[in-house]
Amino acid sequence: MRSLSFLLPIAALVSACASAPPATAPERPVALLADQLFAAPTERISTGEVLAMSDEMRSYLAVDIASQLRTKGAQAGLIEALYRRAQLKLEYDAATTKTASEAFAARSGNCLSLVIMTAAFAHELKLPVRYQSAYLEETWSRDGSLLFASGHVNITLGRRIMDAGTTRDLSPLTIDFLPPEDIRSMRVRDISEQTVLAMYANNRAAEALARGRLNDAYAWVAEALRNDPMFMGAYNTLGVVYLRHGDLALAESVFDRVLAQETKNTRAMSNLAETYARQGRGTEADATRTRLAAIESVAPFHFFNLGLEAARQSDWLAARDFFAREVERADYYHEFHFWLGLADWQLGDVAQASKHLRLAMDNSTTRGQHDLYAAKLDWLKAHQKEREASRPAGS
Repeated sequence: MRSLSFLLPIAALVSACASAPPATAPERPVALLADQLFAAPTERISTGEVLAMSDEMRSYLAVDIASQLRTKGAQAGLIEALYRRAQLKLEYDAATTKTASEAFAARSGNCLSLVIMTAAFAHELKLPVRYQSAYLEETWSRDGSLLFASGHVNITLGRRIMDAGTTRDLSPLTIDFLPPEDIRSMRVRDISEQTVLAMYANNRAAEALARGRLNDAYAWVAEALRNDPMFMGAYNTLGVVYLRHGDLALAESVFDRVLAQETKNTRAMSNLAETYARQGRGTEADATRTRLAAIESVAPFHFFNLGLEAARQSDWLAARDFFAREVERADYYHEFHFWLGLADWQLGDVAQASKHLRLAMDNSTTRGQHDLYAAKLDWLKAHQKEREASRPAGS
C-alpha cells in the first residue's frame, strides 16, 4: 500500500497506512459526500463481513492446528500456524485487498489483508487484539496514471489467562511483515478496529480508482468515512474521486479539508495544485506547487519519468542514469529495477541487466509481476546463451 511534476492524482493506499491524528475533528464527512452525483456501485459495498470467519477457517482451528493451540497456547500456536511457511504457507500478494476469509482461502494478501485475517482468528480464539499504525517513510507505487502512497500497520496479540499453563511468558507479541531490523526503532500509535475497517474500504476505493470504476470507488470511500470520519487518507481518496469525475469544486473542498488538519500533507497539496490547474487557476496552482517544493524537493517518480522520456527518445545512457537515481532513492520498487535493467541491456551490460531483473522479481508485490519478471529474466539468460554459442571458437 510510496508525480510527474505533480500532474498525476495521488491516492492513499494502505498496504497498510494511516496518517497522524488530526489536531481537531474534521467536518462531518456527510457534508463532503455527494451521493447524487454517482450511479449505484457494481459490487456490494460493506465492511460488515471483513473480519468474518469462514467455515474453512473454523475447521482449520478445530482440526488442523487444534493440538498446537492446546499445547502451546492460543497466541503462540496461532502465530506459529499462520506465519511459519511449513504450515499455512502464506504469500505476500498486493494485487487486491482481501477480507479475512478471502486471504485465508487464497493463502495470500497484502499486509492489511494479512493483519485482518490474523485479527479474525484472534477474535475467534478470544485473544486480545491491538492494531498499530507505524510512522515510517511512505513508500510509493503506481498503477496506470495513479500514484499510490502506502504506509504501514501491524497487529499485537495478547495471551489468554487460561493459557498460562502452557508458558511462563504472558506478554503480548507483535506480528509484523517487515524485517526485524526495521521494526526495532519503529514509532507506532494505537488505532481502532474501525480505523482498520476504514483502511480496508479506502484500499478498495483506490483499487477501484485504478481500474476506472469511479462509482465503486466513491461508494467504497464513503464506506471508509462512515467507519472512521477522522481518517485523512480516505478524504484524500475522496478528493481524487471527485477530481477524476470532474467535480472540481468538491475536490478542492476535500483537499482544503485535509490540509486544514494536516498542513504538510504532500499528497493533498499535490492534488490541490492539480485541481487548481484544471480550473484554470494557474497562479494558485503555481503557488501551491512552490509550497509543496519547499517540503518535498524532488517528487516521487520524478527521475523515473525523466528516464521514461529519455528511453522514448532512445537515449539509453541518460535513461540509465535517471533510473539509477530513482533506484538509489527507492530500491524497494520493482519497476525502477526493471527499467534500469532494460537500460543496461540496451547498453550491452548483460550482467547488470540480469541483476536488476532479478531485483525487480524479488521486489515484486504480486504473483503476476513476479511471473512477468521471471519470464523476462529467463529470456535474457537464453538470449545470452545463444549469443555466446554463436561466437566463433577462440573469440
